Amino acid sequence: MDANFLRKIFWYLNKYLMVPAFRLGLGPLMGNPFTGYIMVLKTTGRKTGKQRYTPVNYAILDGKVYCLAGFGKLTHWYRNLQAEPRLELILPGGALMGAAEEVADRQKRLAVTRQVLKNVGFAGYFFGFSPHSVADEVLDEATKEIPVIRISPTGIGSSPADPGGWSWVLAFGLMLWPILRWISRRQKKDSRN
Repeated sequence: MDANFLRKIFWYLNKYLMVPAFRLGLGPLMGNPFTGYIMVLKTTGRKTGKQRYTPVNYAILDGKVYCLAGFGKLTHWYRNLQAEPRLELILPGGALMGAAEEVADRQKRLAVTRQVLKNVGFAGYFFGFSPHSVADEVLDEATKEIPVIRISPTGIGSSPADPGGWSWVLAFGLMLWPILRWISRRQKKDSRN
């Protein structure tokens, strides 16, 4: 499949489904072993300085959070991190601030890559092998152009329920829905009379 076509599909899915879901506080509902486990990176745009949101698969190992730049060194969020390595993460269970760096050690890189690909769910098989059983040499060769990023937590980030988050929209909608239903029923009842 063409990489540009794939990037376009991910762009739409991320912008209109994944990012809004996480910003509404629905992150815990978005991950499972089949579709994969996802977090959202909040990076600073290298050209604009604006906040950028990007969903990625991840693994937590040894107190650090790891992810892969799936489209290699051209990945926009990866390039943003090279310009400004400080970022925030919206994990399903909360938000963190962190400092990102690329993993250089081959053994650590392989272990992390394997774990992240296991956490990708069914999409991990798009590489043409099972991340659970593939030999290190095959895994290394197949992913050698994919940067592995280690994020070391440095503090608490702002979650969807904190000021500036979107979870209030969902909460407000859930509170407003019964009232609107009651008004609608009342109007129907009045119109029959």
